[in-house]
Amino acid sequence: MPSSIDNHQISKTTFLLFVLFLVCLVPGWFHYLWTFPFTFLGLLSPDSRIPSSARHTPPSTPTMATAWAQKQFSLPAKSRGSYLITDDVLKAVPEIKDFKVGILHLFVQHTSCALSLNENWDSDVRADMSDALDRIAPEAGPKGEALYRHDDEGPDDMPAHIKSALIGASVTIPIKDGKLATGTWQGIWYLEFRASKHQRRLMATIQGQKA
Repeated sequence: MPSSIDNHQISKTTFLLFVLFLVCLVPGWFHYLWTFPFTFLGLLSPDSRIPSSARHTPPSTPTMATAWAQKQFSLPAKSRGSYLITDDVLKAVPEIKDFKVGILHLFVQHTSCALSLNENWDSDVRADMSDALDRIAPEAGPKGEALYRHDDEGPDDMPAHIKSALIGASVTIPIKDGKLATGTWQGIWYLEFRASKHQRRLMATIQGQKA
């Protein structure tokens, strides 16, 4: 007849085999129970209780480096008027062709002219725009009286600053497949507000992904 010591040994062996069976059957539960006290005491993060084999790692996606290009160029000297300069920009910034997708930012470095996007077909639109801006910011009052304090460079000085502030000094255009993604009737305008000819400098900056 087996002794009590033998019975105790058999029970211990049976218990260990049962525990081993549970570990093999549900290893995640065993890992959770084993690390729970440490997590409760703040010694482990909750994620560490999850076996590495059970953790979901999102698939990595390839990233394309962002490229930059920047250059300064000058426009031909022009007197007061609105001018279509899309071709001038494309000629001065051939780097546009290198970009699969991106943004072209054009900035004029002066305070008495402006840049805009507008009608590229009918030249009457540009003439009408200049006339409309002259009515908004005339050089003198109806009776020829002075309207402005600032006239250091002549009567067209302050009106030029007003028009520049109204239209703006920059335009931003998307690039798609090496081309400017403008609409069918959109073109880049340079608006000169001084009566005498001035040569203007533009800064072109491109950000995007190259082809």
